Amino acid sequence: MTTWTSDEINRIATADELEVAPLGGDGTRLRPVPIWVVRHDDDLYVRSYKGDDGRWYRAAKASGQGSIQAGGVDRDVTFVAEDDPGLNEQIDAAYRSKYHRYGQNYVETIVSPGVRATTLKLLPR
Repeated sequence: MTTWTSDEINRIATADELEVAPLGGDGTRLRPVPIWVVRHDDDLYVRSYKGDDGRWYRAAKASGQGSIQAGGVDRDVTFVAEDDPGLNEQIDAAYRSKYHRYGQNYVETIVSPGVRATTLKLLPR
């Protein structure tokens, strides 16, 4: 299994946004969408701000593959659904800590139950 290098994970985790481009149903890469990304331990996580309505999220969930760019890192990834309640609480805390400067409305949306249900772990390929 491929893992993030410490340089990659640090550069991605400290980037304000990540551009995600999942594969569509026909196998072509969708147009990149800027989203928030957080780190917990040595893993990276993303969520769909629009919940299940996020086009990029639906494509990522369906294909399980795509690419990301952040902090000068450009990698193909596998998307893995994450639904562990204890881990999601820690991911919530990471979102609150990293993005608090954007205001409570944005942060409370990204940690709300409907959005929390879209948590995806990013695994490098």
